[in-house]
Amino acid sequence: MDELFPTDKTEAPDSRDDDAGKSYAKIMPFDGGGQAYTYAVPAEMAANLAVGSLVKIPLGSRSTHGIVWEKNATPEKKFAKKIRPIAELCYDFPVLAPDEIKLCEWISGYYAAPLNSVLQTVLPSSVRQGVRPVLDRKISLARELSPEEFSGLQKRARRQAELYCALKDAGTLSRSALNFSPQIINSLIAAGIATEKAVRVSRVAYSDIAASPEKTAPAIRLNDEQSAALAAITRSIEAGKFRTHLLHGVTGSGKTEVYIGAIREVLARGGSAIFLVPEVALTPQTVERLRHGLENCGANVVVWHSHLSAGERFDAWTDMARGNARVLVGARSAIFAPLKNLRLVVVDEEHEPSFKQGETPFYHGRDVAVFRASLCGAVCILGSATPSLESFYNARIGKYELNRITKRIDDHPFPPMKIIDMRREILHAQGQTTFSRQMLEAIEDRLRGHEQSILFLNRRGYSRAMICTACGHVITCPHCSSALTYHRENQTLRCHLCGHIESAATRCPACGSAEMRKRGFGTQRAEEILAQKFPDAKIVRLDADTMSKKNEFRKILSEFRDGKIDILLGTQMIAKGLDFPRVTLAGIIDADLSLHVPDFRAAERTFQLLVQVAGRAGRGQLDGEVLVQTFTPSAPPIQFAKRAEFDEFLESELDRRREFGYPPQRHIIRHLFRGNDETRVATIAEKWANFLQEKAPGIFEIRGPAPCPTEKLQDNFRYHMWYFCDRVPAVITTLSRLRNEFPWDDDVIEILDVDPVDTT
Repeated sequence: MDELFPTDKTEAPDSRDDDAGKSYAKIMPFDGGGQAYTYAVPAEMAANLAVGSLVKIPLGSRSTHGIVWEKNATPEKKFAKKIRPIAELCYDFPVLAPDEIKLCEWISGYYAAPLNSVLQTVLPSSVRQGVRPVLDRKISLARELSPEEFSGLQKRARRQAELYCALKDAGTLSRSALNFSPQIINSLIAAGIATEKAVRVSRVAYSDIAASPEKTAPAIRLNDEQSAALAAITRSIEAGKFRTHLLHGVTGSGKTEVYIGAIREVLARGGSAIFLVPEVALTPQTVERLRHGLENCGANVVVWHSHLSAGERFDAWTDMARGNARVLVGARSAIFAPLKNLRLVVVDEEHEPSFKQGETPFYHGRDVAVFRASLCGAVCILGSATPSLESFYNARIGKYELNRITKRIDDHPFPPMKIIDMRREILHAQGQTTFSRQMLEAIEDRLRGHEQSILFLNRRGYSRAMICTACGHVITCPHCSSALTYHRENQTLRCHLCGHIESAATRCPACGSAEMRKRGFGTQRAEEILAQKFPDAKIVRLDADTMSKKNEFRKILSEFRDGKIDILLGTQMIAKGLDFPRVTLAGIIDADLSLHVPDFRAAERTFQLLVQVAGRAGRGQLDGEVLVQTFTPSAPPIQFAKRAEFDEFLESELDRRREFGYPPQRHIIRHLFRGNDETRVATIAEKWANFLQEKAPGIFEIRGPAPCPTEKLQDNFRYHMWYFCDRVPAVITTLSRLRNEFPWDDDVIEILDVDPVDTT
């Protein structure tokens, strides 16, 4: 602890005498370089200050905010007279619970991230900056006037009398809603006739989603497999000890009903629960189902994710910190919520890579959820129809308890999956090869039957590249090593990595030829073809380009659920978790996109994608069908998905990972080097590799360095190395020590990513 938080750092220059009996605390500033500093605690603040409190402090010549990391600290005597006092206690409650303090320390150590960067991730900016709540000033009568008093008031102050009558009729009114001047309102208050009270206004996200049966699917009776899974989880809850359950339930099997049953058990025992979803898009549906399923439990279900306003996030956070909220639904960062008496953490679709943070600290929400549950002695449920290899392996070796649901609700059959070989389709193509004849015929059948279709294509834009047929030049991003994607709606070329935009070229910038052609297709092109083929159908595209407005996603999904949309075309945001009973066709337009990438998880991701998209069809009373277009129909993940052979695929993939030493057999750590001078980056990476071979021979397996698959990103050239190891903490300790000894180039940034998900 002393290594991490030295007590010999102070904030002087201004000296002051050390009063007898003065207490001290160690504060971790948000921008202090990851180390704590000692401050004096003012006497008037001592009673309310606690570990985890947010305070304002002087730091050098400026002011900043920090977290109380330790109370009753003992500074070295030689610095005692120079220690400055805490300037302000921002809230009357701690913003971090004791288990969250330990969680921050673990994240910092495991993911090799400075503590201040961890704190900036754990606490939202609205809380860190000490934002105050919005107050509504309520005016009400302090006493009723006698007839004589009222008559006198009417004669000398007619408007005050009118205000008196308004308050008498309404009871309590907001000052802002009253059509009276501040002077009139203040006069009535000064006379003791009215009183004013400041009431906190709670900005509740999704307040329009009510717990009403009309808006929600009716509650179902649990079948035998659901009941068995819930009984196992309930036993763990009753034991009051940490336990992780892997709930492997096929798509449409009612995993959410099991989650709700577990949350009910926790609420009945006075505990609280966190429910994590992988995409913000899944939040409204989940909130709706939880508010309906828990409406008799007196639970206040709050929401947390990055798309909320600062006010909504702030109020949700303070409700949790004060103990006014006991159930939270949110995306990755919701795992840091300050809920009281946390007894259950649910991670739905636990296999999703979106649970991994893409910047420092590179934490994985699923793994942090398991660790936080262990700190709280809580139960953690990891749920998925396609569990990750890591979770499956942990269940296999007994680290997690495996609970299975193998049947859909009411034993409804799985939709058959048909594989369409696009190599053959091209031979018969007449103009376009985006959609096969079989896919178009299936869509037309659904339209005739007034049924709905979901079509998946994980590439937005119109065409993936613009190519000169005269010289072969491909227009690439000036900042990244990637082709620019053509967007037809505004005639632009865009980089989906850095956001660069430029006008679409009419002539080749290399040779001047006008022979520019578009290659490949994205969701915009697919939407255009569908509109041409089915002019009378209501077609809606759902991707990052169409989701610029707040709540637009909710609006579209609501219309789709109500049957107002015939065909929903989208990217990964429609591939998971969504439940629409009228959907009878799920189509995957290009199954090869995730298969042919330089990633050892490519097969796993492809299998998961096929199964998840297939699960969107046939969830109601009507039978469903799944069509998969591919140029590699014999690929193992495609064939395993077609036959719905879950365990067979997992065992096969586990054998392949074992052969090459990839996770979950071992951990891997990615070391990324980047800078705007390619030669410097390559040189530093090579020198570091040689340094490791000399200083840490044989401690862990080293592969690289080599250029990243995406060699240039946002004007930075990128190289990486891989460290394969059995245990992360020991390797991180060694790497941290050696990183401090190595003479780094100031123009080269190096980052460690533990258990990486992105390998590009």
